[in-house]
Amino acid sequence: MNLALIGMAAALGLSAAGSAFGAGFAGMSAVGAWKKCYASGKPAPFIMIAFTGAPLTQTIYGFLLMNFINGSAANNPGLALGVGLFGGFAIGMSALFQGKCAAASADALGATGKGTANYFIVIGIVETVALFTLVFGLLLLNSAA
Repeated sequence: MNLALIGMAAALGLSAAGSAFGAGFAGMSAVGAWKKCYASGKPAPFIMIAFTGAPLTQTIYGFLLMNFINGSAANNPGLALGVGLFGGFAIGMSALFQGKCAAASADALGATGKGTANYFIVIGIVETVALFTLVFGLLLLNSAA
């Protein structure tokens, strides 16, 4: 059994699963907020599309982590597995909770029409967890070289 290949699959699969859940939650909330806007005769903010798409970047981070694992797997397959599983999980959780923050942001923006910059700041802070995980995972993989 090639542990590194499992780690690579986990890095991408777990990251993408988190992105799917996060984008799904954010999308459902955006649709609901638009419905409320239409029903009350208010303009429906198109920027909610960005809330919906925010969790998708974590799939890219999972892909990058997968490639970093592939580049260093020969040195330590056990480390490659661990980084893939735990890194992919952390990136996926970042995407999931980013989607939940984006869902709350869509609801708030739909109700008030205000606060867009603040909402994006919160969404960006949650994204930072995924970026840190990617960078620290790469450093860990390189330390075993």
